[in-house]
Amino acid sequence: MGSRIFTAVVLALAGAVIVIFAMPSYRQGEPGIAGKQAQNFSFELNGHATQLSDFRGKVVVLNFWATWCPPCVAEVDSLSALQRDISKRGGVVLGVSIDEDPDAYQKFLSDHHVPFPTFRDPTKKIADSYGTSMWPETYIIDTDGRIARKIVAEQDWDSPALEGYVESLLPAGGK
Repeated sequence: MGSRIFTAVVLALAGAVIVIFAMPSYRQGEPGIAGKQAQNFSFELNGHATQLSDFRGKVVVLNFWATWCPPCVAEVDSLSALQRDISKRGGVVLGVSIDEDPDAYQKFLSDHHVPFPTFRDPTKKIADSYGTSMWPETYIIDTDGRIARKIVAEQDWDSPALEGYVESLLPAGGK
């Protein structure tokens, strides 16, 4: 009897793992959202009211992150390098931190010399509206404001594959 229960529990856990990995929020690239208009949202950037749509005409690498998230911390240097690479050519990395602690957030930005625009959304309303449930999660938005790709988990944004992908979306001649 005990081995039957053990087998049932193991099968239930295996089934749960399969369901989680099959969920759209986990899949890399998620073709179901490619081509959809990125949901517009408002935020304050450097003391000015801003909207995502203000970046229309640029490729936006929209990254949801947190200071307490080890994979988020691990990818900040490569996101910073990507920002330096694409900023003069019509691209921008835009960070959305879900940190509740404003002091930890500011310290992180200072300690890591984050060069890309970022802001705090401690309510997670923006992340929730995008269906973000894992950190980091990134949406690559094309110049027309459409989602080109969704990427879940830490990435090496310096990798030839990702760098080439983002560059393929940049406007010819930059902006």
